[in-house]
Amino acid sequence: QVQLVESGGGLVQAGGSLRLSCAASGRTFSRYAMGWFRQAPGKEREFVAAINWSGISTYYADSVKGRFTISRVNAKNTVYLQMNSLKPEDTAVYYCAARGVNYLATTIREYDAWGQGTHVTVSS
Repeated sequence: QVQLVESGGGLVQAGGSLRLSCAASGRTFSRYAMGWFRQAPGKEREFVAAINWSGISTYYADSVKGRFTISRVNAKNTVYLQMNSLKPEDTAVYYCAARGVNYLATTIREYDAWGQGTHVTVSS
């Protein structure tokens, strides 16, 4: 079972950028498809972005398409979420997740492992 630790969250003004990182333990990181989700206060956790094993295939929620970019460096056991043009509505706890199947997934139940989350606050 892979273990995940997110970092890179913080406070940023609207229009700014942040890069989140998710470090994974285990030698089989490259065999996991990865995803980012977020949960705003009082709301359900929602899908943000996903990437396959190789990093060639990605998929985004409509709300972040064109502003966020998911990527991975398997040699570093790390997946990233570059967030640009941030909006106050992007404020949430961001979670990375892993699934042992090489298909992109957008629902919580399709992922096998989760990190503890990192807070992102975007001020207006």
